[in-house]
Amino acid sequence: MRAASLRNVSRRRFLATTAIATILGVAGAHARSISGSLPWQPGVADPPTPVRPDPWQFFTHDEAIAIEAILDRLIPQDDLGPGAKAAGCAVYIDRLLAGPFGDARRLYMKPPFLKALPQQGPQSPIRPASRYRGGLAALDTYCRANFGEKSFAELTPEQQDTILRGLEEKTIQLPNVDGPEFFEQVLQHTLEGFFADPIYGGNREMVSWKLVGFPGARYDYRDFVKKHNERYPLPPVSILGRTDWIAQR
Repeated sequence: MRAASLRNVSRRRFLATTAIATILGVAGAHARSISGSLPWQPGVADPPTPVRPDPWQFFTHDEAIAIEAILDRLIPQDDLGPGAKAAGCAVYIDRLLAGPFGDARRLYMKPPFLKALPQQGPQSPIRPASRYRGGLAALDTYCRANFGEKSFAELTPEQQDTILRGLEEKTIQLPNVDGPEFFEQVLQHTLEGFFADPIYGGNREMVSWKLVGFPGARYDYRDFVKKHNERYPLPPVSILGRTDWIAQR
């Protein structure tokens, strides 16, 4: 089930079925090694640098408006909670593209570039940041040519859904861009931003973890190990703790 088809399935069910795989496979995140004794004292560990929401580091003003409009349709806000835009997914994607992932500095990017099986990974000279920039520009060109010079963000939600569904189902072609590939990349990063630890810019106030019942970065579950098929009663915790803890320091 794709995000563009959320109307056919409950929001909670769709998000719950993608949460764990996404949390475990966040693009751009990498492990750190700790040598010597364990860092039992608070602040001794070396966590990722927290992402701050402003200003944009990769997106231009117009690109940011467009990507937030896309996020609003992929995971829209409803009575269960905020959607991807309010959860900060655009900030997550912006920092992702502004970093090593965006320019593919950690990937092998030399030819030959041949058609390959999906499990063989990306086979393209186009770097992720360039794919986003080109995809957003092509989407803007398509919208203005087919909807009276309106940008994607200026269209109705129904029109936006039609375009995203067309990209997903390969019935809409963007000029000089692989539309389905662009859609899949945006969808993947939207889910990552929605479910990743808030330290990376998305999942503000751990909204998605609260939605699906994910406990977050708690270090001790011994009191709950043998309590099978019971809802975990404690609120989620991010790598940096909780905002109510920080406020009390």
